[in-house]
Amino acid sequence: MTSGFDVLPAIDLRGGRVVRLVQGDFEQETAFSDDPTAVARSFADVGARWLHVVDLDGARTGEPAHTALIGEIVDAIGDRVAVEVAGGLRTEASVAAALAAGAARAVLGTAALRDPALAGRLVATHGPDRVVVAIDVRDGLALGEGWRAGAAGVRAENALIALADQGVTTFEATAIERDGLLAGPDLDLLRRLVALGRGQVIASGGVTSIADIRAVRELGCAGVILGRALYEGRIDLPSAIGA
Repeated sequence: MTSGFDVLPAIDLRGGRVVRLVQGDFEQETAFSDDPTAVARSFADVGARWLHVVDLDGARTGEPAHTALIGEIVDAIGDRVAVEVAGGLRTEASVAAALAAGAARAVLGTAALRDPALAGRLVATHGPDRVVVAIDVRDGLALGEGWRAGAAGVRAENALIALADQGVTTFEATAIERDGLLAGPDLDLLRRLVALGRGQVIASGGVTSIADIRAVRELGCAGVILGRALYEGRIDLPSAIGA
């Protein structure tokens, strides 16, 4: 991270548009823009230092689907904002391609949960600052596979420890039950993960207010990812950065 705490606005891509899902459900989609690059510029213009870009189609299929579009976003704002990329990055080649395209960090999910040693190899190759793992949690279990119902999981704390043992130093924790619902973050989950002391934890899911941002920062989180609350005007990004 670039500081003790960062605010990362999210751009979720599906079919070339900026959308938000509810609890990862592709049947509960709201489209917010047909111009992801313009959205990225708008975040850069108000002082964002990080951008969290998710290839939802890639997350669903297991293969990156928006590589060219993400490259356009990086070209547009990469001199001002560090871009991290998530969704469908399940091989060493796909991670290398994302980083070669200009992403500052690659976010692993399914592949790292299935094979922590893969994350270890990527950290060894690219460095710990360029590899992040998403710990997406439902009922206490970390899940991959695009949050598919019935997907096998492992206890979130155990997943984080196993990955930290492989050299991963940054984790992004999402309570799936709260994602897209504007119901507030799962402070208990975040507290448990931070308390492990095994790496930086960035909070995601349910963050709705400046008070929520302050709460996760006070828990010891290293940052927060903002999605629907930004697009629906519940949080003003300059105010969030200032807070």
